[in-house]
Amino acid sequence: MQQEIVFSGFGGQGALFAGQLLAYAGMDNDKHVTWIPSYGPEMRGGTAHCTVIVGDEMICSPMVQAPDYAVAMSLPSATLYETVVRPGGLIIWDSVLVTRPVARHDLLRAGASRPAQ
Repeated sequence: MQQEIVFSGFGGQGALFAGQLLAYAGMDNDKHVTWIPSYGPEMRGGTAHCTVIVGDEMICSPMVQAPDYAVAMSLPSATLYETVVRPGGLIIWDSVLVTRPVARHDLLRAGASRPAQ
């Protein structure tokens, strides 16, 4: 079985780090893993995302077309990845920055908010 996950947000939010942690956890559990980061020219404030594939067998292609899961840490990320998550997939978003509801009804949804400071 193979799971495809995308983490996306602004640079500095930890999207690439979260994906890397998942990839390392997969390797520690003897899974086959790919991790592909992508970020804009700005390290902080620009867009950043990564794709992670974790599988029981060899991964033939690192490309992710329709992820099973998306973690969206910004409104532009939620808008983009809401449209490509496979039907029945899960989208998790930062409810502080993503203030609108998820429009698709064929997705599982979870909003994560940060503790008050």
